[in-house]
Amino acid sequence: MRFDFFRRHDSDNASVGDAATEEASAAQLPAAQERSVDGYLTYALLLDTQKRVAGYRLAWQPAAQYNAAGAAELFKAFVSCVARHLNPPKTGWRLGHTVLFFDVTAETLAASELQGLPPDNVVLCLGPDALMDADVRPILLFLREQGFRFMLCGAEALPEDPELRGLVTHFDVGTGHLDLVAKLRREEPPGEPLHLIATRIATWKDFDACAARRVDVFLDGTGMQPEKEEAGRTLQPESMLIVRLMQMIQRNEDLREIEAALKHDAALTYRLLRHMNSPAIGVGVEIHSLRHAVTMLGYSPLFRWLSLLLATSNAKASPPFLMKKAIIRGRFVELMGEGMLPSGEADNLFVVGMFSMIDQLLGVTMQEVLGKVQLSESVQQAILAREGMYGPFLALAESCDEDGVRAAQLSEALFMSTEQVNAAHLSALVWAQDVSPAEATY
Repeated sequence: MRFDFFRRHDSDNASVGDAATEEASAAQLPAAQERSVDGYLTYALLLDTQKRVAGYRLAWQPAAQYNAAGAAELFKAFVSCVARHLNPPKTGWRLGHTVLFFDVTAETLAASELQGLPPDNVVLCLGPDALMDADVRPILLFLREQGFRFMLCGAEALPEDPELRGLVTHFDVGTGHLDLVAKLRREEPPGEPLHLIATRIATWKDFDACAARRVDVFLDGTGMQPEKEEAGRTLQPESMLIVRLMQMIQRNEDLREIEAALKHDAALTYRLLRHMNSPAIGVGVEIHSLRHAVTMLGYSPLFRWLSLLLATSNAKASPPFLMKKAIIRGRFVELMGEGMLPSGEADNLFVVGMFSMIDQLLGVTMQEVLGKVQLSESVQQAILAREGMYGPFLALAESCDEDGVRAAQLSEALFMSTEQVNAAHLSALVWAQDVSPAEATY
């Protein structure tokens, strides 16, 4: 249900809820101002204390120089893009229990586009000024009644006003300092627990300290480097078997030989068949055996599936969020190349995206992995130097993983629109839900 104040105008003289006037005003915007709403979606991962992905803090990097359209217009375009791809009318919410976080201001809180998102899956992040604004309070109360939640950022304490305090469900604790966390634990209101989130940690030691205090963490693409593994580590037995199978496929060995090798690990066989029958694959026919899969789809998809299994084969040592991120990147790179490259290249794109993080996932050097899996020269060019046929797609995906600053330049070089890039990115988030282990609910 939409209320009129979600369509109010900045001018005090404009009539509230006058849709015709609003549309007429929008039609009069100059072309340059209309273009300013284009942007590229980026995200930070919300990690729980077990390093599982519980949500995403989404952001919007404008494609053009900031102009007269302002923050409100950018925010509307941003939320509309997310709602269009993640909460379409025909299918509804596509990310399950995953929660999205959006940074808002007193101005953007009134955007009617927020009504296109499921309130139970959205947390709105705002500062003390917006929370304390008397003119904004009715909107906050209405949104909270709908089910939206609020994270207070940049504050040292909960508000003294009981009504405002009751609105705050999440609190930004910055570096997760012990004194601040302890103070908030003492002050949290009865009923729904207060979720504490650290947004400015610098090391994995800091993460461990936050985890010990039951504080979740936002991790963005420009933040901490992956944890260092011990020197001299080698591939684990399951990883070695997957590598062997990939080598056999590259040599076009007889299917019976590949099946025989796979039978040495019943658990791996089960995981492979389960993945091939997952909703994300969408084959439409239940796959009962490796022979059936190859008969239906060929060797190339099998190689692609094995690359996914290789990336997740070190699950005991590799943190869940890294596997999730690699899966998202692989699918993102693949989707961007669909329709732009010759038929059959999409599977290579997926491998490029996955293998760009394979050293972090397996805890070994990239040289060791590539020495055992003889990927094509074009795939190796992309992974090692972001060059060749596939390199630009990987570079664009990495930019969107980080801050999106180079996204406009990279997408223009590929003749891709912002809509194409964002659609691929959000579709990759959805696809990753079906192929990765169950994540934390929030």
